[in-house]
Amino acid sequence: MENVNRKRLFIASCLALLVTAMTFAIRARIEGVFTGDYGLTAEQVGRAFAPAFWGFAVAMFAGGYFIDIVKTRTVVWMAFGMHLVGIVLLLMAKDYTSLFIANVFIGLGNGSVEAACNPLVTAIYPDKKSKMLNRFHVWFPGGIVIGSLLAALVIDSLNLPWQVLVGLLFIPLAIYGFMFLGQKIPETERVSSGVTYKEMMRNVGAPITITLAVVFMILVANVQSISHAITGSYELPLIIIGVIAVLIIVEGKAVNKITLLFPFIFACMLLTASTELGTTQWINALLDNKGVHPMIILAVVTGLMAVGRYFAGGLIHRLNPPGVLLGSAVFSVAGLLLLSVTNGAFMTVVSAAVFAVGVCYFWPTMIGAAAEYAPKTGALGMSILGGAGFVATSMVLPIMGESIETAGPQMTLRNLAVLPTILIVAFIILSFWVKNKTKSGNDLDEGAAVR
Repeated sequence: MENVNRKRLFIASCLALLVTAMTFAIRARIEGVFTGDYGLTAEQVGRAFAPAFWGFAVAMFAGGYFIDIVKTRTVVWMAFGMHLVGIVLLLMAKDYTSLFIANVFIGLGNGSVEAACNPLVTAIYPDKKSKMLNRFHVWFPGGIVIGSLLAALVIDSLNLPWQVLVGLLFIPLAIYGFMFLGQKIPETERVSSGVTYKEMMRNVGAPITITLAVVFMILVANVQSISHAITGSYELPLIIIGVIAVLIIVEGKAVNKITLLFPFIFACMLLTASTELGTTQWINALLDNKGVHPMIILAVVTGLMAVGRYFAGGLIHRLNPPGVLLGSAVFSVAGLLLLSVTNGAFMTVVSAAVFAVGVCYFWPTMIGAAAEYAPKTGALGMSILGGAGFVATSMVLPIMGESIETAGPQMTLRNLAVLPTILIVAFIILSFWVKNKTKSGNDLDEGAAVR
C-alpha cells in the first residue's frame, strides 16, 4: 500500500484497544467508590455502568453501517473524541446522572475503536487477517491485566485518589492520538475490492432481521419487565429463537438469495461471547471461597488469553479458523465443568487455565472467520459480530446473577457449559460447510477465496 505505514497504524490501533480494555478494569475497581463515597446504591451504579456495554454495541453497529460513507479516519477520530470527553466526565462524576453520561461517551468511544480498527487491521494485512486480528485483540485481555495491576498499585498500595487511576487513561489516549495523526488511513477492504454497499448488505444474509434481533436483545437486557417475561418460561425463548431463525432464512434465501454462512457465524458469536465475558464478569461471585482471590484467577485467565492470541498465527495456519474454534469450544466445556467441581487454590488455577485456553481464541477468530469466509460483508459484518457479542453478554449477565443467587455458583457454571457444548456441534457443522464449499470450488460468499 502506497504511503501507508502499516506498523504505525497497527500499533495505534492496539493502543486504542488498550484504552478500551483499561476502562473495563478501572470501572470494576471504582464501583465501590460510588456506593461508599457518593451514596449510590449498587443498582444505581449498575445502571450507570450499563451504557458502557450497550453504547459499545450501538457504536459498533452505527460504525459498521456508515464507516464506508464517513470513512475509517472519521470513525477513528470519533473514538478519540468520545474517549477524551468520557474520561474527563468520569473524573468529574459525583452522582448517578454524571456517572451515566460519562459511561455513555466511554461506551461509544470503545465501540468506535472496534468499529474502525477491526476493518483497518484486515485492510492493512489482507493476507493474514485472522493472525493479525488475534494479535490486535491481545490488547483486550492485556489491557484488563494492566488496568487491574494499576488499580491495585494506585488505590490499594499507594492509597491515592481514584481520580489518579482514571487520569492514567490519558497516557495511552494521547499516544494513540499522536500515532494516528497525519497518517494515511486506507479504505476498508470492501471499498478497495470494489464491492458495492448494496452487495455488502446482501452478503450479510439477513441484515434487517439481524439488526432488529439485536435491538430486541438490547431491550431484553435493559428492561427488567421484558427480561422476566421472557426468562419466566422455557418455551417462550425457544419460540422467539425459532421465529428469528425462520425470518433469517426467509430474508437470506428468499429475498437476498444468498448463503446463510454469515447469519450462522452471527448465531455462534452470541454463544462464544456469552461464554467468555459472562464468566469473567461474574468471576468474583462464581469463584469466591475457592482458596485463591478471584482477581488472581482473572489475571491468570486474561494473561493466558493475551499470550495465546499473540501466538495464534501458527495454530490458525495448522487448523484453520473452524478447527481452532472447535478446539476452543471443547476446552471451554472442560474448563467450566472443572471450575464447577474443584476446590482449593491449585486446582482452581489449573481449571481456570483450561478455561482460558478455551475462550482465548473465540472473539478474534470469530471476527477473523467472517473476514476470511465472508469478506464481502466488510466492516458491517465485523461490527455486527462485535456489537452482538456485547449485547448478548449484557443479556446473559442478569440471568447468571439470578442463577448464582438461587442455584449457586457451581450449578451456574455447569449450566453455562451448555453454551460451548452447543458450539462444539456448531463448529463441526461450520468446518464441513467451509470444507465442502472449498472442495466444490464455490466461493463462500460468491467471490471470497478461502485463505
